[in-house]
Order: sequence, then C-alpha cells, then structure tokens
Amino acid sequence: MLEWLARFDPQTILLAIAALGTLVALPFLIGALRRLARLQLVRGTLFMLSGGLIVLLGLVAAMLAASLHTYARLTHEQEAARVTIRQLGERQFALTLEIPKEAPRHFELRGDEWQIDARVLKWRGMGALLGFDTVYRLERISGRYADTAQERAGPRSAHALAAEPSLDFWALVRRYHEVMPLADALYGSAAYVPLSEGAEYRVAVSSTGLVVRPVNEAARRAVTSWR
Repeated sequence: MLEWLARFDPQTILLAIAALGTLVALPFLIGALRRLARLQLVRGTLFMLSGGLIVLLGLVAAMLAASLHTYARLTHEQEAARVTIRQLGERQFALTLEIPKEAPRHFELRGDEWQIDARVLKWRGMGALLGFDTVYRLERISGRYADTAQERAGPRSAHALAAEPSLDFWALVRRYHEVMPLADALYGSAAYVPLSEGAEYRVAVSSTGLVVRPVNEAARRAVTSWR
C-alpha cells in the first residue's frame, strides 16, 4: 500500500482527498434536504452540518494542492535556472533568468553580486516513509553589495519570482509544523555570486538547497577573483 501511494506526488493525493470528500458529502447533503423538506429540522440540520464540514475539508485539500502546484518536484540535483548577465553601467546590470519550460525573464539589478532565494519543502515522518519527493519554489532574485555600508545606503533591487497563492502551504506548515505529521517547511535557501559582464551561471537545486555554478569563462573569472 505504501509503495503504491509513493508513486503519486502530494498534490495528486490532496486532489484525490478533495474529490473523495465531495463524493462522501453528497449523500449527507441530499439526506439533509430531504429531512428538511419533511420538517425534520434537527436531523436535517445535523446532516447539513456534517456534509458542509466534509465539503469544507475537501476545499481546503484542493487549495493546498493548488499551493503545492507552484512548487517543482525534486528527486535529485537538477537545473533550476540559467542566468546571463550584461552590464549597463557602474554597478548596474541586466540579468536574464531562464527557467526550464518558461519564457525568459529580464531584471535590472544594482550592486556587486546577485542572489537567488528559494523555498525547499522537505517531507518528514509519514511523508518521507511514503517516498514523497522534496519540492522547491524559486522565490526572489536581488542585487547585493559586497560592502555592508553600501548595502545600507545604496539603491536596492529585488524582484519576486513566484506569485503568492491564496492558501500558502509553506506558511500553513510553518505555523503548525509541530502538529502536522507530513511536512517540514522550515527551510529556506539562498546563493549569491558576482555580477560581471557576459557571465553565465547555472542554478542547481538539491534536497540540501541552492548552488550556483559558473558556465562560461567570464563567470569563472568573476568567481576566481571574487573578494
């Protein structure tokens, strides 16, 4: 049974729970309407409340599945993005971010380095036993300064990479992780490397977090001379 469940990702399981909840709730709601029509108010109300509660739980499961849809499944280290940099001026750069199966996105960053942040959602307890894959979501890309004083005084540049869902699974698990047996969401990851004209980088992600690797000679020179 556990091996069979492990073939499915958590999003599919939550959608199945939502669908099952709707099917279970339907007889309760039909029974409630029939009893209310016969003026059996107490029993009709109880049936209506029971059906409504099941439907509500199903809706919550569906919303959690929609939230998990914004995360990518992670079974081993894999490429999360490619980054190309072009210098526009002093400490001013144009950065192109290419995420697999998405259109390229362009950002303007200020500073000496660029940083990318992600949320990594690791399963624990029964979730790990069922074989659920770690999932991740790229959250933000930003410019940063090597000097702390300049970081405080210089122009800042930060851009969101993911839209917030109506029900954020990360925030929910973070708040109630002590009583939720499946997920451990208390894990963010970030990596930063130098901004340099013509540099190209590969962003990889594993269950331990993000890592940025230089792809071309310009990036390798920037990392080698980095102070």
